[in-house]
Amino acid sequence: MAMRIFETDPDAKPRGTFSDDTVGRFHSGKQDEDGTPVALDEWRISTGDPEVASAVAQLFGGTPEETETDKENFIIVDTAAAKVKVIVDGASAISSDLKLWNGSNLIHHCDGVDFLSPEEDKGKPCRCPSLMVDRKAAAKVKRGPSPSISVLFRLADDPDLGIFRFQSGSWKLAEVLYEVENALDRIGTEALCSLELERVEYTTKRGRDVSYIKPVIRVLKAWGDAIAEPKH
Repeated sequence: MAMRIFETDPDAKPRGTFSDDTVGRFHSGKQDEDGTPVALDEWRISTGDPEVASAVAQLFGGTPEETETDKENFIIVDTAAAKVKVIVDGASAISSDLKLWNGSNLIHHCDGVDFLSPEEDKGKPCRCPSLMVDRKAAAKVKRGPSPSISVLFRLADDPDLGIFRFQSGSWKLAEVLYEVENALDRIGTEALCSLELERVEYTTKRGRDVSYIKPVIRVLKAWGDAIAEPKH
């Protein structure tokens, strides 16, 4: 299932351009002690396996730290890597929809056009705003759903370590996700990709400095082609 946010607002579409058997997760942010969300410049990786934690720390830097949590992935590694090469097994490794939560309760679940749940509403119009700008405005004040994007992958530097997941609610990623999926479809097999945290900085016409970090997925080449290349 995928988002259908451009069906109702095609002009907003940028131009030119699962099983849950995972060993860990990649995170682009964290929460401060007071619960305030904080974006990260380098990837944070969580896992419940000490061997996996040790391996990713050796690959990307950082020190495994156990946290006091009831979550399965209780070991955190704050890496020194903003870019990580990963292997994505086609567009089917990516799933996306739109969700609005009230605490732990899912109160709206759709693809941007129709409801995906609950079962009695599945397929009915979700009545989300048509225009992208209105979707974002509604989500910002918790009156509309936000993207829920999931990517499954293996590490190019250690494929046998297992499958990792990256979960994101980024509108910036949602806007270009179709490009990533199309690129994966063109390759048609496992693809070498770069999973990145990219800082964007600019000054508005009114002189306000803007800075934010966005997750980026770059599809590079078929994995088979990558491993066939001679090593230097």
